[in-house]
Amino acid sequence: MKISKLKYIPLFSIATIVTVAFIACSNDSNSDEDAINNDDTSAELHAAFAEFDSENVTILLNGTEVEIETNGMPNHTSPYWSNTTERSAVDPMGNTLTTEAADSNHPLFVEPTVTSFEKMAPGNIDDFNGSYSLTVPQTPTKASTSTSTGLGAIGIAVSGAMIYNDEEGPNVPLDDAVGSLDYTAAHTGPQSYHYHLETKAWSNDDENLIGIMADGFFLYGRKCNATGTYPTDLDASGGHTSTTQHSTEEEYHYHIQNELYLNQFYILFPGDYQGSPATIL
Repeated sequence: MKISKLKYIPLFSIATIVTVAFIACSNDSNSDEDAINNDDTSAELHAAFAEFDSENVTILLNGTEVEIETNGMPNHTSPYWSNTTERSAVDPMGNTLTTEAADSNHPLFVEPTVTSFEKMAPGNIDDFNGSYSLTVPQTPTKASTSTSTGLGAIGIAVSGAMIYNDEEGPNVPLDDAVGSLDYTAAHTGPQSYHYHLETKAWSNDDENLIGIMADGFFLYGRKCNATGTYPTDLDASGGHTSTTQHSTEEEYHYHIQNELYLNQFYILFPGDYQGSPATIL
């Protein structure tokens, strides 16, 4: 995906998110345009998918499965967009990694605030010019046993970027890497720009939708729409069953757990999948 397809949104203005263009796939002879305009089939997609940024994310209904594709780019500001400041970082093997200065600042670049150029991870968002796909059931169900998350992408955020767990490496907690996170608790990594903690670019102590996990269940902010406050019946994965702002019927979903990490942060997803996870490719 080209960077030029991104929608430029000023800092903290991500609250208004464009409705995604839903595409329903069928075996009949209708054209793609007809499928897109078929309100009856497109309505079968969960209403929460309308919150995903349509410039970065494509969502298709294929039979009883939902196919989600993203360019992995966020639609908000960050100091990790290309900029005119060169920076260096030393990896665990002692190698110095240099992120070269660009000729000009990317339109979504902002100066680091909670981190610094000296603490930032190597690489800029623009360096990751890839795509990611996830296929989940249209109606996910809980599995008989939970499944632990692994390193790498475990979910896709509404912004288009990736969701990671609470580890920085194999059995390595996030503790030492917190200093490299930007204001919305994300940094660059081996494969993508990704979030570890509460995504303050669009969710801060509220009920907002964060994204979808690899098992097909949605992840919301710390508060619950059904009660207007912090849920008290969450399971070990931060999940429970209730209505949401996207559903009038009760359904299982996750929340960012309202438990402090390092006395000031909230981890996006510290538990296990309660459904059957697919691989984000």
